[in-house]
Amino acid sequence: MTTKNPVELVPYDPDWPLAFERIRFELAELLKPHVVAIDHIGSTSVLGLAAKPLIDIDMTLYSLDHITPATEILVGHGYEARGNRYDDDVWAFMLRHGTPPQRVYILPPCNETHRKRMIFRDHLRAHPETAAAYAALKQKLAAKFRDDGDRYTASKAEFVNAVLAQASRLE
Repeated sequence: MTTKNPVELVPYDPDWPLAFERIRFELAELLKPHVVAIDHIGSTSVLGLAAKPLIDIDMTLYSLDHITPATEILVGHGYEARGNRYDDDVWAFMLRHGTPPQRVYILPPCNETHRKRMIFRDHLRAHPETAAAYAALKQKLAAKFRDDGDRYTASKAEFVNAVLAQASRLE
């Protein structure tokens, strides 16, 4: 039996960057001895792009040794631990009752998943036509996989990989 993981896309909200800055400040204070960088990732980080109504954040920690204490702090502040994702030392956390909700990933320096996320984000920011194509794909897939967020996400992989390949050719 498949569990429902609904896909909800909303129009771009100009308050998302401000929400990220507030959350970034709060997380930096909370995890001060552990965190190197806090980056806004995902569709809410791209001007004009429809997105799931939650802020995605990558937090780079000083080393793998900081994962356990950072996890304890996040869980102690109401974040739900979602486990190590992507087989790439990326630990996910959700704060569903945040305003807006947050999905935070903690990871060590030089993480490949994080590197790709930043390249993808920066490419969409610099190429509005690619961002528009991505928005159209997201809307189509959200309608097709309305109750299956995992298939929605997996179905974007080909597009994401093509953008990453294009971006690496432009470097």
